[in-house]
Amino acid sequence: MGGRDPPAALVADALLDSVKRISSLPECTSATHTKRMYSNLVRRIKLLTPFFEELSDCQLLQLGQVESKAFQALNVALASAFLLLNSITGGSKIYQALEREKFASEFSEVNKQIEAALGEIPYDKYGLSNEVKEQTELVHAQFQRAKGRIEPPDLQLDLDLAIVQIDSEPDPAILERLSEKLQLRTISELKKESVALHEMVISSDEAAGMSLEKISSILKMLTDRVLDESSEEDFHESEKASIRHRSPVIPDDFRCPISLELMKDPVIVSTGQTYERSCIQKWLEAGHKTCPKTQQSLLHTALTPNYVLKSLISLWCESNGVELPKNDKNCRARKESSVLDCDRTAINALLHKLAHGNPEQQRAAAGELRLLAKRNADNRVCIAGAGAIPLLVELLSSPDTRTQEHAVTALLNLSINESNKGSIVNAGAIPDIVDVLKNGSTEARENAAATLFSLSVVDENKVAIGAAGAIPPLIDLLCHGTPRGKKDAATAIFNLSIYQGNKVRAVRAGIVAPLMRLLKDTAGGMVDEAVAILAILASHPEGKMAIAQAEPVPILVEFIRTGSVRNRENAAAILWSLCTGDIKLLINLKELKAEDALKELVDNGTDRARRKAANILELLERTDVMPGT
Repeated sequence: MGGRDPPAALVADALLDSVKRISSLPECTSATHTKRMYSNLVRRIKLLTPFFEELSDCQLLQLGQVESKAFQALNVALASAFLLLNSITGGSKIYQALEREKFASEFSEVNKQIEAALGEIPYDKYGLSNEVKEQTELVHAQFQRAKGRIEPPDLQLDLDLAIVQIDSEPDPAILERLSEKLQLRTISELKKESVALHEMVISSDEAAGMSLEKISSILKMLTDRVLDESSEEDFHESEKASIRHRSPVIPDDFRCPISLELMKDPVIVSTGQTYERSCIQKWLEAGHKTCPKTQQSLLHTALTPNYVLKSLISLWCESNGVELPKNDKNCRARKESSVLDCDRTAINALLHKLAHGNPEQQRAAAGELRLLAKRNADNRVCIAGAGAIPLLVELLSSPDTRTQEHAVTALLNLSINESNKGSIVNAGAIPDIVDVLKNGSTEARENAAATLFSLSVVDENKVAIGAAGAIPPLIDLLCHGTPRGKKDAATAIFNLSIYQGNKVRAVRAGIVAPLMRLLKDTAGGMVDEAVAILAILASHPEGKMAIAQAEPVPILVEFIRTGSVRNRENAAAILWSLCTGDIKLLINLKELKAEDALKELVDNGTDRARRKAANILELLERTDVMPGT
């Protein structure tokens, strides 16, 4: 040790090792905001290297208690930094973009920890060179500024992500921007993102689990876009050269680990490994309960299609002139039957866990049923027929947030089947779904709103949902939810308001004021929904009165002039309801010179818009001859 105090030497060496580990991490290729936070943290930590090197050479006999504690805290902070940075390099880029605020908070906390530890170290005590001392103090000052700094949001990225979560067929320009921003432009990059997603599937991290379905959906959109635009140029030159001179070599990722053959129907088991469906089914039917590749015990036997890998294999086959073997109809029928039987087996096992398992097993089982119910129509019938609905309804009141989310989302997916809607209502689900809407997590509230909309398609359910108190929490979600949550709430409110009694409930719960705010916020993406709900509320006397008090005429006239076809129609319908019997509003229309816009609507609007506009014009003509006008 050269006479150095062992603790001092060990501390210095440990700190240098931490810096080396962080320095060896690859360059970040995530979205711009994450890349900036990542690069800044790595750069600052690297700048501490000279300090740790001189500390390692320092002939300090013994660290004081305060210093020892500070260096220990610094080492812990650097370990936290490594874990955070490593999660970025190997994690899902889409998840990092969706959870930007979460990661920004984690970077801020790490910066804060490092700054606090550096602030406790007496640099003068170690005989540091002036250059190293100045550099270390400069780095400390940088961490001081960084700990309270908030990275500016990428508004375009946030908007594009919000759109693809609510629109199943977004504009190609949006997908192109996302591919570029998230660095998911090539087959290779998409494969890495798919691997990251699969690792999230098998992890127990609740925060990641909340976004799995969103990530999978966005990844599928981006993959389809890249595949549509891909050609042989997407493959490496070395691969193309080998194709010209010999039969193509099947990439290992495309081979089933059991048969070693090219996969036609790749599926994922609970450990996250992918196999050819027929091979893994034979393995399971033989009584095995482990993953063939990892030997881990399988938590369940449900098989999840790996659509991303299947698309990549198809592209590879097309580019290499390889034809996938095709099954005849009888084989396909047997295959589909065995798939359904396998799913039935899995469903029965999951239901047993729902009914008799511990809280962790119930949470996992509800999550699997949620995914199975989303997969196809047969599973929705099978899951309901097996008796899952009452068990899922019971879990709506679970104290575990994630279990509650899984349960309400599973019911949402099951409600796609028309006959299941009645079963869900008969199981007494509506009051519990409303309670989730009031008190659940963000995701649970959104999916509760979507479930209520799905159930409200049946007319008699509109009455029951309104009577259960759903409308006030739907209005709260409309005001304070995420973009997707606002859309779900608006759709549910609109559908419920078809029933007259619910119009009164909505008006008395104060819906008009937030609708007017949404109407005026043209950048908020909720204008269409707001004007549609106002149109349906205006047909009720209380709704008409509340809307009139909000003084909506100028903005409605502007919609008639410049709005979309549907918004012009709804604006005309609202004005017609408001103006009937209200001379002041008619005079207001004249003052706003609305006649020309109404006449243009009569000429070019929809049938309903033409009728409403013509009726308003007739009322305006009558005001000319009425006394006192």
